[in-house]
Amino acid sequence: MKKTLYSLMLNDEVVREIDALAHRRGTNRSALINQILAEYVNYTTPERRINDVLSAIEQLMQPNSDLVPFFAPNSYSMSLKSSLEYKYRPTVKYEVQLFRGEEENIGELSVVFRTQSASLISVMTEFFRLWKSIEDAHLTPLTGHRQHYALYEGRFTRSIAAPDRDCTTDQLA
Repeated sequence: MKKTLYSLMLNDEVVREIDALAHRRGTNRSALINQILAEYVNYTTPERRINDVLSAIEQLMQPNSDLVPFFAPNSYSMSLKSSLEYKYRPTVKYEVQLFRGEEENIGELSVVFRTQSASLISVMTEFFRLWKSIEDAHLTPLTGHRQHYALYEGRFTRSIAAPDRDCTTDQLA
């Protein structure tokens, strides 16, 4: 969505209150005014949609005690952390990042695993290769979207494509 600079004449006290509210919400004046006006005319901005989807993911993760969500409102990403049942309980961090543009892919999933164990790295790498092959065989024909994958030392990334741009927030979550 394209953004354009507009000039408005506003009361100084209103601007002070808007700035204070924006600060409390962790955003800026322009973003807050854009959000207020969008809500007033009943328009869902890409930022609002991303916030709603990430909030819905957080709600879906609540009953699961193995994954701990970290989500800051007004951001485009959230993290989930878990530990592995392994010798020294290494952690795995999952990050979901959503894009605000109109690309084919609406976001990306990153899985980061930090370990010095060569055998664990090998097993995790094989697991992610298997994950990719299963999705290529079964998910791609179902959705018609080919996912983009990357596997680096200790990091796996996968694109996220919505099966339908008009799906609900809960369906997308």
